[in-house]
Amino acid sequence: MSQFVVSRVSTQSVGPEDRIAFWEEHNRRALVGLSCSSYSPQGLLATQTNVGLGDLRLADIAGNEHVIERTRRACRALPKDSVFVSLLTAGQGVFFHEGGCLTPQAGDLILYDPRRSYLFGFPSPMRQLLVDIPRETFALRCTSREPTAPMLFGRASAAEGALVSTLGAVLADWATGRRNDDAADTEATVLDLIRTLTAPSLGGGSGTPAPPARLAVAKDYVERHLADPGLSAERVAEAIGISVRHLSRVFRPTGVSPSRHILELRLDKAREELADPASHHLTIAEIAHRWGFASQAHFTRVFRSRFGRTPGESRPPRAVRPTQ
Repeated sequence: MSQFVVSRVSTQSVGPEDRIAFWEEHNRRALVGLSCSSYSPQGLLATQTNVGLGDLRLADIAGNEHVIERTRRACRALPKDSVFVSLLTAGQGVFFHEGGCLTPQAGDLILYDPRRSYLFGFPSPMRQLLVDIPRETFALRCTSREPTAPMLFGRASAAEGALVSTLGAVLADWATGRRNDDAADTEATVLDLIRTLTAPSLGGGSGTPAPPARLAVAKDYVERHLADPGLSAERVAEAIGISVRHLSRVFRPTGVSPSRHILELRLDKAREELADPASHHLTIAEIAHRWGFASQAHFTRVFRSRFGRTPGESRPPRAVRPTQ
């Protein structure tokens, strides 16, 4: 199983008067049949990259203010037997459907059925990561229960927010090719995170992630709180709703403990900043504090133990200004 770019387009490749028709035709072929309207004086400025991963497709879509609509007529004429999961990463939206209206903000996720009509409006510049899951795959690997109405996730609890954040990080890495995991593992993590979010609400099973997805949630929480001096294995375990002992079992396949993972990630970030000439104005103590080290002496000791040199020795020499 491999990850591959299916298509990459931008409306700026065509004239302003042709952009709407171009966008509608591309979406009809690559994603789903819909109609589009733009209220910007510049017309529709949008880009879309479609990436394949096993049975799934990911559309990374960015654009200025616009509206898309999938009408009942389009649902009949251009059927789509999938479940869509859309994570809004920038901007805000208004999602009208047969039963009401949702108002997602950046960081929110909507699950919906493209066999039913909807209108999705974006009043400001936006970006979304949209996962196209074949209905059969969704039934087998997420939940057999059909989503009868669009569902919004991300705000109900800290645990739900952590799951959505992790899914967003995995999808962003997938879209940009930064993720180095085996493609099958990435697909399994994406589907398990979606299952964990949606199955309880649909009455289709437990909201407990499988170990690989749980590890992804823990690592994402660490990344987002790395600069907090109070970050610890205990804090991570509490945030994702498990015991410290369970967290240690989750990290066991990585070969390091949760505490060691936090320390090594902090040291890696500090070394990157020390090596950056743009950070020469910061003292070593300031960089150490920025990455969660309470003491410069402790930072120097663990840095030398990890990299075999002191923080000062890891800094490039300052450029010498020419004399006049």
